[in-house]
Amino acid sequence: MTSPRNILVLHGPNLNLLGSREPKHYGLATLESINQRLVQRALQAGVVLAHYQSNVEGELVNRIQQAARDGVDFIIINPAAYTHTSIAMRDALAAVAIPFVEVHLSNVYAREKFRHKSYFTDLAVGIVSGFGGKGYELALEYALQSTANGGDT
Repeated sequence: MTSPRNILVLHGPNLNLLGSREPKHYGLATLESINQRLVQRALQAGVVLAHYQSNVEGELVNRIQQAARDGVDFIIINPAAYTHTSIAMRDALAAVAIPFVEVHLSNVYAREKFRHKSYFTDLAVGIVSGFGGKGYELALEYALQSTANGGDT
């Protein structure tokens, strides 16, 4: 695989509330500040990075499908609550066959038992969980390095 030229970051439901929503679990960083850091790093690497957030499952499915038509090379996704419920998003990711990393701000395994099940993890090239907003940056670094090295990091 060659270096990605086009990366999409998808944010699921309620992530628009970051910075004020349950900071004990999700930290104080806003979604805007997370996106700004990702865009800056992508620019340094010469990569186009788009981001999209929705509270609506169907809109996220549509955006995943659009990613294939847009020539997206890699997806970073935080499905949020849809992690545990969305077969539709899982099926969309399987259909487009774009490699992706699953990101969670909190350590889902240190929380309620229902959060331990993900419909995405077995399709993902990796998962980052429990590092707050930094998790997105770790996923981006993986995307930049792994694809540049043919997937071998």
